[in-house]
Amino acid sequence: MTIWNLGSINADMIYDVPHLPGPGETLSANRLDRCLGGKGANMSVAAARAGAQVSHVGAVGSDGRWALDRLTEYGVDTRHIAQVDVPTGHAIIAVDAEGENNIILFQGANHAISQDQLGQALSSASRGDLLVMQNETNLQVEAAKMGREMGLTVCYAAAPFQADAVQAVLSYLDFLILNEVEADQLRQATGQSVSDLKVEHVIVTLGSKGARYHHRAATSDFPAYKVQPVDTTGAGDTFTGYVLAGMDRGMPIPQAISQANRAAALMVTRHGTADVIPDLKEVRDAKLD
Repeated sequence: MTIWNLGSINADMIYDVPHLPGPGETLSANRLDRCLGGKGANMSVAAARAGAQVSHVGAVGSDGRWALDRLTEYGVDTRHIAQVDVPTGHAIIAVDAEGENNIILFQGANHAISQDQLGQALSSASRGDLLVMQNETNLQVEAAKMGREMGLTVCYAAAPFQADAVQAVLSYLDFLILNEVEADQLRQATGQSVSDLKVEHVIVTLGSKGARYHHRAATSDFPAYKVQPVDTTGAGDTFTGYVLAGMDRGMPIPQAISQANRAAALMVTRHGTADVIPDLKEVRDAKLD
């Protein structure tokens, strides 16, 4: 099968800072790295590195050729990524000494994907393929509706979180992934806890506490592995990509979640985003507690 990812592609400008800047504060950075990023690109790379066949649907500007080359190098099918007359999306990321971060996003080409482009890409999809989206592109509702009508497994990673964006696609979803804070925000917006949603599979990531899986009336907890984090950027995307790859390869979801927890634990020990996502061999061989 194939994972079809309607996803963002960003240049991540990562600044290593002594602490996260406050309002009005000018702060000198210790280091700057430019990396491939965007939640969509991160998930595509993670899923490809986890052994899945991944086709990315997105857009870059004329300044984004390097990003396509990088995605191709990591095993992602880039034939459905358009070049548009809008600058490539980018993110300015500050990471402090404890590995926490804050992020400024410029959406750029990520919101210039055409409906014709989306339709042409998904015309190659087969029933049972996975379709995943995040809240960093346009056409999320159109893609979710199209995916449901085509018999794809429709997945949504609800970040960056907006309750109205989740609600707009909720009726089309088979799978929803969000974090603990986002789950509470969605409950406040809908009046329903995640266990009450009419979505068959829901995963709530819990940071250093692991993840919780809701499937119909059953709930299962999966503890995180204990590591010393240096950068939490991209860890959630790595987790999602690995879960989807596990599903795509026929893994039972509990096993896919456990493997994704291992991948996310490795990811937070590294500086960077898509370029440092661990591959399947690294995840399997890692010595984790």
